[in-house]
Amino acid sequence: METDKKLTEGHDAEILFSRTVKAGQRIYYIDVKQNRRGEMYLSVTESKKILSGTQEMPQISYEKHKIFLFREDFGKFNEALQQAFDFVASEQGEAEARPEVDNAINIDLDF
Repeated sequence: METDKKLTEGHDAEILFSRTVKAGQRIYYIDVKQNRRGEMYLSVTESKKILSGTQEMPQISYEKHKIFLFREDFGKFNEALQQAFDFVASEQGEAEARPEVDNAINIDLDF
């Protein structure tokens, strides 16, 4: 969904732009939203699949964490994030791309 202008039900924000990053058992949703005053901000959601129950009767749930980043903080956040990336790369080298895993159970989620 590139520029899906949909009003989120029950929330005070409109999604203007969205990207999904699949990373193993985690999915990251990076959304640019707009509040009722027309101010844009970044919403980052981490969703992690939690499997419980038995193999015959698995129970799937999702643990979600969100952060909201406002426009006036983008520069500072970007600088700190880049410094953290550079530190990890200098200490451990560049990471190899994670291979895509095809899970046996696929469920579509609406956040």
